[in-house]
Amino acid sequence: MSSNLLLPALVTAGILSASSSALAATKVTIGTVNNGDMIRMQSLSDAFEAEYPHIDLDWVVLEENVLRQRLTTDIATGGGQFDVMTIGMYEAPIWGEKGWLTVMDDLPADYDKEDIFPSVLGGLSKNGKLYALPFYAESSMTYYRKDLFEANGLTMPDQPTWDQMKSFAKTLHKPDEGQYGICLRGKAGWGENMALITTMANAFGARWFDEEWKPEFSGPEWKNALTFYVDLLGNYGPPGASSNGFNENLALFNSGKCGMWVDATVAGAFVTDEAQSKVADKVDFALAPSQKTDKGAGWLWSWALAIPVSSDAKEAAKTFITWATSKSYSALVAETTGIATIPPGTRASTYENAEYIAAAPFATRTLESMDKADPNDATLKPAPYVGVQFAAIPEFQAIATQVGKLFSGALAGSMSAEQALMGAQSITTREMTRARYYSN
Repeated sequence: MSSNLLLPALVTAGILSASSSALAATKVTIGTVNNGDMIRMQSLSDAFEAEYPHIDLDWVVLEENVLRQRLTTDIATGGGQFDVMTIGMYEAPIWGEKGWLTVMDDLPADYDKEDIFPSVLGGLSKNGKLYALPFYAESSMTYYRKDLFEANGLTMPDQPTWDQMKSFAKTLHKPDEGQYGICLRGKAGWGENMALITTMANAFGARWFDEEWKPEFSGPEWKNALTFYVDLLGNYGPPGASSNGFNENLALFNSGKCGMWVDATVAGAFVTDEAQSKVADKVDFALAPSQKTDKGAGWLWSWALAIPVSSDAKEAAKTFITWATSKSYSALVAETTGIATIPPGTRASTYENAEYIAAAPFATRTLESMDKADPNDATLKPAPYVGVQFAAIPEFQAIATQVGKLFSGALAGSMSAEQALMGAQSITTREMTRARYYSN
């Protein structure tokens, strides 16, 4: 074949190849946690792909601890496995400052960023730059069975103390009937058991570090808090509590096995959903327990969507996360699964909607809990760090992961609370010394 005859064929092939590339959808890989709201987001994503047929969503849905490990490794190495990462108020400002995340600016006018609560935006920002868009936000609160309280002549205060919670749990605990006094997180993880235990420790007057960044696990406040936690959950909780995280306790509560549960406010929509909760009409809500103080008794968190700079699909990823965190997405959820199930805790307009307040009996308590959570003043004694259930420093994740294993071990009975605290003090001192917070 002559070169002149070959040229049209090559040109035609080139046009077809270019046309095929133009028609190929941009793949956006999303790493997210296996919580109910995220699973709902995945189930509704067909609506997004119908609106944006040039974007193909690829989902990686993982258990919380596994997700955090995968995302942290990928972002730190620039692996580029994910185009959208589900992260929170701990990671967003730290990773953003390191230059690992794309700044969330130039948002569409109808996105209405001003509608998002300032505390939520602030927690996902650093130096005035927003690094993630909030999917939902939460504090923690107390869920309890009002029918069991009435039957036993008990009255739940607006904000109980942990001592009162222990007394209630003792009365409600009937393991022979498959009813446990209280359910709490025991599964090891800096965002699992340590979120709950740190808020309990805050209430007991403890803090992670003194003003010179020295850990305080050897102090009486931490000893009182951890000993109380192990005793409370060990005596009046379900068997195998050291393996239970958010999802496991949610399942226990919804099946009617927990008299009380202290956990994320986002669970309100699930425990009151008749389709999944056997006790939907028997639940009431109180603030997270206080003890010596109510400072830091309820945490503050947002699961948010961020775009790593390593992504090669940033525009498509941004299109998706603005859709998933928008008012229109909330309207889609309301239309498909009911207004009470829209992602909570992020937008003022949600709580100005009388229809939502009427449909969501947990809504006002959620808002009250979030308003009380102050990451800048979360401990009885002054602390050098920002954060309620975490210390917003890069070293915290690795330290608290190890400490969480020790505390879960104490709950499981493989060591005493005192031994766990000694280990926590040693680990934290070593890691903070390595990080050059001090020389000894």
